[in-house]
Amino acid sequence: MNRDDPPPPEFRPTSVISVRAVVDFVRRRLLTISLVCFAALCVAVLYLIMAVPTFTSKAQLIVDSKATPSDVAAVATIVESQIGIIRSESIASAVIEKLGLAEDPEFAGGQGSSALSVSRLLGWTRPESQGSAMRYAVESFGQRLTAKRVGPTYLIELTFSSKNPDRAAQILNAVAEKYITHQMDQGGSLQDETWVRDRLNGLSTQAAASQKALEDFSRNNKDAPDSAANMDKLAAAAESAKSAYDNFRHMLRRLEATRQQSSPVFAASLITQALPPLRAASPKPKNVLGIALLGGLLLGLAFAVLQDLMDGHIQFGAWDLLRGHDDRAEWPASDTVRPDHQSETSAKSRPVRLTGSG
Repeated sequence: MNRDDPPPPEFRPTSVISVRAVVDFVRRRLLTISLVCFAALCVAVLYLIMAVPTFTSKAQLIVDSKATPSDVAAVATIVESQIGIIRSESIASAVIEKLGLAEDPEFAGGQGSSALSVSRLLGWTRPESQGSAMRYAVESFGQRLTAKRVGPTYLIELTFSSKNPDRAAQILNAVAEKYITHQMDQGGSLQDETWVRDRLNGLSTQAAASQKALEDFSRNNKDAPDSAANMDKLAAAAESAKSAYDNFRHMLRRLEATRQQSSPVFAASLITQALPPLRAASPKPKNVLGIALLGGLLLGLAFAVLQDLMDGHIQFGAWDLLRGHDDRAEWPASDTVRPDHQSETSAKSRPVRLTGSG
C-alpha cells in the first residue's frame, strides 16, 4: 500500500473528546445557560411563594391480639384488616360529623373552587345534590389519611395532612379515638351499657326525690284529713322508683360481667398521641430549588446546542462540537484516486508501438 493512501478504517485514530472544545462551547454559550437556569430558579421561587404549605401530623397505635397466631402471614393479615377499618368510610364519617368537617372549606366540596367549577362545566363531576357535601368531605378525608404497618409488628403509624397543623393533630387524634371506640364497641355491648348507665342515673335521681317527698309529707302533714291516702301514694311511688333503680343496677352488673367475659379479640391503644407538626411537609424548598437548578442546567445546555446548530458551529453533528474539527477532512475517501496518480497509472498502461526499419 502506498504511503499516501488512507489507512483502512480499523487503523484510523480514535476520536477523542477535546476538553478545550467543551470549555470553548461553555464560554461561548455561558449567557444562554445562565439565563435559562435563572429563569428556572425564578419559577421555583414563585412556586414556593404561591404554594400553600401542607402539615402532616403523626400518631402510633398498637393492635394487641388476644389470640396471637404463630403464622407470620396471619399476623400481617390481622394488622392489614385493622388498617382497613381505620381507613373505612364509617370512621371517616364519624370524625367528619363530630368535628363538623363537612362545612370546612378545606374538606367541603370545593365551593367556589375554579377547578371544580370548570370540571362541572365539562361534565367531569356530578352536580351538587343533597348529601354531596358529606361525600366530598369523606373523599378528601380519605386522601389525607394514611395508615401503614411499622415493620413486622402490631404497630400502626397514622398520618394526616392539612393546611392547619393544629387541625391535622386534632383530626388524627379523633380518628384514633373513634377506632378504639369501634374496637371496644364490638357486638353493641358498649352502647347498651352506656344507655343503662344513663337510665340508672335518672332513676337514682327519681328515687331520691320520691323518698324525700315521702319524708317531707310524713313530717309536715301528719294531721291532715287525707294524710293516710297521700302517704300511701307517695310510698308506692318511692317504692316503684327504688325497684326500677335496683333492676337497672342489676342489669348494669350483668352487662359488665358479660363484657369482661367476652372481651374483644383486639385491644387497641394509642401509644404516641398526634401533636401539631412544627414544619411543613410540603413543599420542601431545598428539593424544589435543587430540581429547578438541575432542570435549568439541562435545558440551558439543550438551548446552547440548538444555537450552535443554527449558527453553523456544528457541521456534522454534536460530535464535531466536542472535537472541534472534522475527521473526514483529514482522510480522503478510499475509493477516490488523485489526478497525478491516475496519470501515472494511465501512462504505465499505455501500449507501446514498435516500428522496424524497412
